[in-house]
Amino acid sequence: MKTYTNESILIVDDIPTNIKVLFEILNQAGFKVAVAKSGKSALKKAEETLPNLILLDVMMPEMDGFETCRLLKENPQTRNIPVIFMTARSDLIDKVQGLKIGAVDYITKPIEYEEVLARINVHLELRRTQLQLVQEEKMSALGQLISGVAHEINNPINFIVGNIIYAQSYVDNLLALLNLYEKHQQQKLPDIQAYADQIELDFLKSDLPQLLSSMKTGAERVEKIVRSLRLFSRLDATEYQLFNIHEGIDSTLVLLSNRIKTVSKKVEINIVKNYGEVPAVECYAGPINQVLMNLIANAIDAIEESLLSGRISEKPTIEIITDVTEDKQSVLIIIADNGVGIPEEIQQKIFEQFFTTKPLGKGTGFGLAIAHEIIVDKHKGKLEVQSACGEGARFLITIPIEQTLSNLQ
Repeated sequence: MKTYTNESILIVDDIPTNIKVLFEILNQAGFKVAVAKSGKSALKKAEETLPNLILLDVMMPEMDGFETCRLLKENPQTRNIPVIFMTARSDLIDKVQGLKIGAVDYITKPIEYEEVLARINVHLELRRTQLQLVQEEKMSALGQLISGVAHEINNPINFIVGNIIYAQSYVDNLLALLNLYEKHQQQKLPDIQAYADQIELDFLKSDLPQLLSSMKTGAERVEKIVRSLRLFSRLDATEYQLFNIHEGIDSTLVLLSNRIKTVSKKVEINIVKNYGEVPAVECYAGPINQVLMNLIANAIDAIEESLLSGRISEKPTIEIITDVTEDKQSVLIIIADNGVGIPEEIQQKIFEQFFTTKPLGKGTGFGLAIAHEIIVDKHKGKLEVQSACGEGARFLITIPIEQTLSNLQ
């Protein structure tokens, strides 16, 4: 029998006998079960726990299931949670009304063990598939956009970088020639002297090489960003490929450099890279980049929160460590920050869909859930968290170096 160790169900029913039967069925199947005995209680509990699915009784005093479902669907935090109505009535009009409000299915009382699990499983699988398709579509569109922008910028920036070297050489030669003229010209003509004073020739001679050097540095910076964009744009890769983990991390840091520098007006986040000798890993490069982007961006958010609240006493730091695991079969990536940390009671929930500690509108609750799916499901690796409130957080990614036949199945 399939177990659902990471799935949570909220039972909403005012009859203790029904709750007991459902609790035993779902608990035995491995679900995390929460209970609400009224519509009002269900609204509060759903917002607090963000379950993967809600089993909602239609006939309840004070607030019936239809009104409860309507309010759930009006709340941005709970509107995407699938709702299955439970009813002893078989009236078609009631069922149509419930589906119009936003329910996804009905379960008829008395409760049947197999029917409950079958219907729950169908809608959880549909929800997972829907989220995955939406995310893959977003990532594919993002990858195409980034790739297109990088391609358009690549040619002109290569032209600038390639030619600025010659421009710098030509200017150096012209300035050397000008110095020779000044050295051997005993008497300067008044018109020439006047024009030299007008254009501030002495300043021009000292500033022009520095100006060209700054332009060269800026062009190389843009070239580096373009390379990072092109590396990151491999988001729609559908086959395993050898991937340099360090290149992925570096490209992510380049793309996040503006946030790293502007997280606070007073300080800049210190990035510490402790890279080990690690081989290229066989993986989906784009999704791995997506995981790195999500975890590093979350680390920046945690540090930003610490700075704003004044809870960080040392220099804000993100440390990135890479190494090969002891069995030499996997690569370990550790992304650690000294931000606010994650309370122990929340750590077990952070990889669940819809769960977020960020304010409404800032966090969707999908980022870490998708990261977990990419690492654990797609690559048969591990994604773990080590943290304590106020002591920062460490995310540990373990990715097999080779995707064996057993991993692919």
